[in-house]
Amino acid sequence: MNIDQILKEITFKAVRSSGPGGQHVNKTSSKVEVSLNMTSSQAFSEAEMSRIQNKLANRISQDGIFTLSCSESRSQHRNKALVIQRLIALLEKSIKIPKPRKKTQPSKGAIEERIKSKKNNALKKANRRPPRLD
Repeated sequence: MNIDQILKEITFKAVRSSGPGGQHVNKTSSKVEVSLNMTSSQAFSEAEMSRIQNKLANRISQDGIFTLSCSESRSQHRNKALVIQRLIALLEKSIKIPKPRKKTQPSKGAIEERIKSKKNNALKKANRRPPRLD
């Protein structure tokens, strides 16, 4: 993944943010939307592209455009920085190959400890019962 190439290919769009804010929210475009055309992107290898297509399929449109937006801050510049960070983090996370899980068995000490605690719990509950009058 070539981050410099990604930064060249992304396009920004400033939009009016929703929510409370009074007059300020009505006159400033502080929300930032970033889009990346995944079909024509040169920043990814073939294997990386297929992993991204699988992992982020619900975020990529039918046209092959990946879109993210940020409206956390009242500053357009801060929102732009945040959305770039999120975009790169999402792409890196989707490219990363997870380590396969190795199945393990509990140790003998752990098994004995579990059985001991179960017996102790059963004894505690048995002592709560009223005595039997036979």
